[in-house]
Amino acid sequence: MKDRDFLWCALNLMLDDEQELDGLCPTCRDRAMEERCAGCGALLCMTEGNRNGSFDESRFQRLKRGEST
Repeated sequence: MKDRDFLWCALNLMLDDEQELDGLCPTCRDRAMEERCAGCGALLCMTEGNRNGSFDESRFQRLKRGEST
């Protein structure tokens, strides 16, 4: 396959997804567009898998206020 063939396939996949979403009511469309776990369906923003364990919230807040470390 040539590069243009890959581009054509990718574009058609995107259009197919858009057509599927167009067939849904606004509530179902919003739900379909949420990021969810592929295994259990839980919202990713509500799981620990979407957090950086090494992120230091208190240091972030200090730096945000302009304080030095």
